[in-house]
Amino acid sequence: MSKKHDAIFDDVLSGLDTPAPSAERAGARFLKRSTSIGERMSGEMQEKTLYQVDPARCRMWERHNRDYALLTEDNCRDLIDGIKAQGQQEFPAIVRRLSGEEHEFEVICGARRHFAVSWLRAHNYPQFRYLVEVRDLTDEEAFRLADIENRDREDISDYERAVDYAEAIRLYYDGSQKAMAERLEVSPPWLSRYLVLAKMPEEVLDAFASKRDIKERHARALKPLLSVPEQAAGVLEEAMHLAGVQKRAAKGQGGYVEAADVFKRLVAAGNPKPKTPKAKTGKLYRRSPGERGIMVKKRGNQVQMEFDASLSDASLMGAFENYLKARKG
Repeated sequence: MSKKHDAIFDDVLSGLDTPAPSAERAGARFLKRSTSIGERMSGEMQEKTLYQVDPARCRMWERHNRDYALLTEDNCRDLIDGIKAQGQQEFPAIVRRLSGEEHEFEVICGARRHFAVSWLRAHNYPQFRYLVEVRDLTDEEAFRLADIENRDREDISDYERAVDYAEAIRLYYDGSQKAMAERLEVSPPWLSRYLVLAKMPEEVLDAFASKRDIKERHARALKPLLSVPEQAAGVLEEAMHLAGVQKRAAKGQGGYVEAADVFKRLVAAGNPKPKTPKAKTGKLYRRSPGERGIMVKKRGNQVQMEFDASLSDASLMGAFENYLKARKG
């Protein structure tokens, strides 16, 4: 008899030495067990082995698409409270087994769950353990699995996703956006927008209080400005100024500039308003120093004169004579 059949019949036979339940419960139990056996033999049901482990035995996969360093008690508070309320972690993380390493498992999906359980264990809840499912995955499979799990989650930033995609296209798809888009089942233009974000200059990224604040739509709007040297210079100059403000805010010296305002200021710096030519003020002619006189302005082929209505006739005539002398000269 095959090992598969041995396992199935062991399942049937298990519990026969326990006290007999009532006829009604026994019938229901046998029906449930028979259904389970049928599903297993037909291949409709897959069994998974889950482990409850100390999170310290796990390390993040170096290509995990979430920046673990950006996780905090605040941005994981919902998960921490949920695990505490349920008394356990509800959904398992996906890990690979390591060999000959300091750690036993490598986390492919589940960085926030790892942080939350680790935080609870470090804050008077040592009973909580990290629920994991072990899988055998290639790096490319691990990348796609992590992407599928996190693609629609709002708690992973556009920038984290962009960096992940930029690294993946180099490692797994020979730089081909088309090949990568096909494997991820997304459109090439959609993928391209994130790759643009991954290429944003460091000065632009530092202009935001956190890299998690910059969106792919921001990068899309800034890209044409950064492609023109004159406009790029304005954007980068303003970005460096904003970066200084954000650094001072981090030290408690003033407030942060919100992401929406950062974006507006960068765009404005890349699209400076044309300078309005200064109006010509004209030249003042007077009869003698200290007196009011005539302001003479030239407008093309015309000359415009302005003077105060209360100016005396003598002052007006003296000022006009000086204008005529200057004109002849």
